[in-house]
Amino acid sequence: MSKKPTRKVIVTCAVTGSIHTPSMSPHLPVTPDQIAADAVAAVEAGAAIVHLHARDPQNGQPTQDPALFGQFLPRIKQATKAVVNITTGGSAAMTVEERLRPATHFKPEVASLNMGSMNFGLYPMLDRFTEFRHDWEQPYLEGSRDRVFKNTFADIEYILKTCSGNGTRFEFECYDISHLYTLAHFLDRKLVTPPLFVQSVFGILGGIGPHPEDVLHMKRTADRLFGDQYVWSVLGAGRNQMPIAAQALALGGNARVGLEDNLWAGPGRLATSNAEQVTILRKLIEGLALEVATPEEARAMLDLKGGDAVSF
Repeated sequence: MSKKPTRKVIVTCAVTGSIHTPSMSPHLPVTPDQIAADAVAAVEAGAAIVHLHARDPQNGQPTQDPALFGQFLPRIKQATKAVVNITTGGSAAMTVEERLRPATHFKPEVASLNMGSMNFGLYPMLDRFTEFRHDWEQPYLEGSRDRVFKNTFADIEYILKTCSGNGTRFEFECYDISHLYTLAHFLDRKLVTPPLFVQSVFGILGGIGPHPEDVLHMKRTADRLFGDQYVWSVLGAGRNQMPIAAQALALGGNARVGLEDNLWAGPGRLATSNAEQVTILRKLIEGLALEVATPEEARAMLDLKGGDAVSF
């Protein structure tokens, strides 16, 4: 009897993001050196994809300045074979034109794309964190009480059409069921092509919740809309990170971890690096008799253009 091949799981690591502020953890990568080093270590721990934002190296504020991305992208490419995924989300305080600059400049294999406008509540973190080193942090978090993360149909179409000639494929970030239907709309219009890389996001205030029934609802809806035309991955915010990853793995999915999504490695214990979270996830994957996908295997699963076809 022939042995059935072991299922491969794509691990994505979101290295720094734009949600958490530097005062929340001394381990959050801020400078280009820190972002590069943490990304490389995450790949060595088992991540096939690294999802990247940039920050002002002086105060840690999110920025989409391509010059700062240019200080760490080539180093990650030279040191690893990882798939590089550049954000087009930036932060909710930026315009869509500003958010898109790094992806259009560097033409990555993958770029993230948020699939709907939404409330994106970060202000509850002010109940937990009260002392800040930089003057932008508290107003940034408080401002999310009255800030809409704008991703209109026009914005999404603009990003898709702007990147269409670059061979960049997308990680479609879906924070709610409606976002899956928006993706289906663009699939019907043939502005996106399978395989669709669907990243379901759970536990952000303003999006779908982190309950196991929410995860099942997202998976069932995606199955109905996309059938075998998509690759499913999940991320759970904060303490939801590993429970939701475990459920998705059992349902045939893939998972994302990283300090963008969660600062912790256990109850009351800050993660000391992105690699620490990747290692926890890898143990979970292997404990389920699954295998971590290599970057090349992830490229094949997502039909990517290859690391030699980017502009960095």
